[in-house]
Amino acid sequence: MVVLIAGAVLMVMGLFAGVVLVAAPLGLGGWSASAALWVLFPLFTLVGYMLTVAGSRASQARGLSFGVSCALLLLAVVAAVALVLSAASVVPLDGSTLSLWYVLVIAGGIGSVGAAARGSVARTS
Repeated sequence: MVVLIAGAVLMVMGLFAGVVLVAAPLGLGGWSASAALWVLFPLFTLVGYMLTVAGSRASQARGLSFGVSCALLLLAVVAAVALVLSAASVVPLDGSTLSLWYVLVIAGGIGSVGAAARGSVARTS
């Protein structure tokens, strides 16, 4: 149970770091993205996910994997929309788009693999 709770907290903190990396250039929330968030976003998300899966039952792990994958894909889509709106000069950004690209690649990659794995497991069952 302790591993499950610790993993869930780390995973939520990792996802929050990703949200801040997306929100900071958009000027939302008055947040700024320090260099630590660039490391903590994928690290906490993945380590938290692994701990949560290790502390849960197999049936819970499948649902958790799909939920985390959906959250990461949503984060990637928001980053992509922000990049397009910024490129079209619809939304002015506070600074560089580098953190948006970073979240798009990391969250999109991990989320896509997780969602695709869920689909392939469901078809073979």
